[in-house]
Amino acid sequence: MKAQRTTLTWRIVVGYSQTHKRKMHRMKSAESIIVVADSYCALFAKLVRYQPAASCGFKVTEMFFVYALYGLSAICALLYIYTRTKIPTSDDERFITFQRNYLTVYLLAVAGDWLQGPHVYALYESSGMSKHEIELLFVGGFASSLLFGTFIAALADKYGRKSNCFLYGILYAISCVTKHFVNFWIFMIGRLFGGIATSILYSAFESWLVYEHNKRGFDEQLLTTIFSHATLGNSVVAIISGVVAQYAADMFGFITPFQVSLAVLILMTIVLLFTWPENYGDQKSTLSRHFADAIHAMRNDGKMICLCFIQSLFEGAMYVFVLEWTPALTYASDTGTIPHGYIFASFMVAIMMGSSIFKVLSKYCRPESFMRIVLLISSICLAMPIIFADNEVIIFVAFIIFEVTVGIFWPAMGFMRGIYIPEQARSTIMNFCRIPLNAIVITILLQDLSMRHIFQFCVLFLVMATLTQQYLHRLLHHQWKGF
Repeated sequence: MKAQRTTLTWRIVVGYSQTHKRKMHRMKSAESIIVVADSYCALFAKLVRYQPAASCGFKVTEMFFVYALYGLSAICALLYIYTRTKIPTSDDERFITFQRNYLTVYLLAVAGDWLQGPHVYALYESSGMSKHEIELLFVGGFASSLLFGTFIAALADKYGRKSNCFLYGILYAISCVTKHFVNFWIFMIGRLFGGIATSILYSAFESWLVYEHNKRGFDEQLLTTIFSHATLGNSVVAIISGVVAQYAADMFGFITPFQVSLAVLILMTIVLLFTWPENYGDQKSTLSRHFADAIHAMRNDGKMICLCFIQSLFEGAMYVFVLEWTPALTYASDTGTIPHGYIFASFMVAIMMGSSIFKVLSKYCRPESFMRIVLLISSICLAMPIIFADNEVIIFVAFIIFEVTVGIFWPAMGFMRGIYIPEQARSTIMNFCRIPLNAIVITILLQDLSMRHIFQFCVLFLVMATLTQQYLHRLLHHQWKGF
């Protein structure tokens, strides 16, 4: 069976099967892109003289992933120890207290999100929802983030970032409550609230941080330290949340992780209410004027347009990767099964490694420069499932490296947004940047695309992000030379 599958994969790489042609016919709008991508992938596969994993006598077992996790954890620990002496730090008690306060609230917020993630699909499935209904629920969440989340999260600039973060806790808590009712439309309401909450999570918290950091007069470079620690903490919280959610689900059922998430979100809102001051963008302008000013600012500043494109293209590929890494590794596996828990934990450790690498890179080079290489590496990584569709080891290693680039991307992008997005419309512009991202994910989810074609689009997005980053670097390089 493995030999037959390998033969089929090889034929797909070097030519076009009838099935491939039928799928191509359904994709007229993307036909030329896929043809070019297929041609280059086939050429590359011939040049590297691809040999399937089965032919080399190495059989991947669960212990391979266990040892990989141990090895990655050791490397991550060494990187963390090394970078502790290499990053900008401050003995200012005010900064230490500020950083601790922000990270406490932020990490509780992301914990509420991570606790739900692993069991959303399982809960819907156990509630009797069909595959089509579950897909509609996921599309509903992204559509809500696109349509309603953009508007509501943008209110933070006028009515307050702290208030918006509080609204995140309330909306996501309501989303958790809806999981107790076995009804498609109640589930959909929960997804709509969850989509809005996600938009707030990825904009209002960062907007509050940047404003307060600048207001208190802390050094600009210390912002990279906070973003790096936030990314590192996010990965640690993801691993812990996954373990807690799994234990809760095993002991008390799929609904329990959502109850734990509800408790964490309530705790987050309480800490936020009593420890965060409120801050705003431009309070005086009307809401319509606020949106118009944000659009005007973007149109007149190429740097913001570049940042929005880079964020949308990279995160669009990243979200699609989250949906596709399981089928990609499962298809390449000899047994047809993979240890999801160990692999997910390895991915989170890789992100932590990326955050540590970011600390070192940002000490010697600006993010505008080194992100060109990082984005290029990410595009190569997601090309591996196309070229080596049957090689589980190569795909796994490529995915690990991709997650390292994710760990670098998040703090780097946060730092660049903190510099180039104007304070008075920060949340609004950040949510405008998420519109193409949600559109990309929704479009791909609604298409009947093969896994191969999905990864081809991911590679295309990342190559475009790399080119945009190169343009941004050249644009800024000319400005720096002018001073």
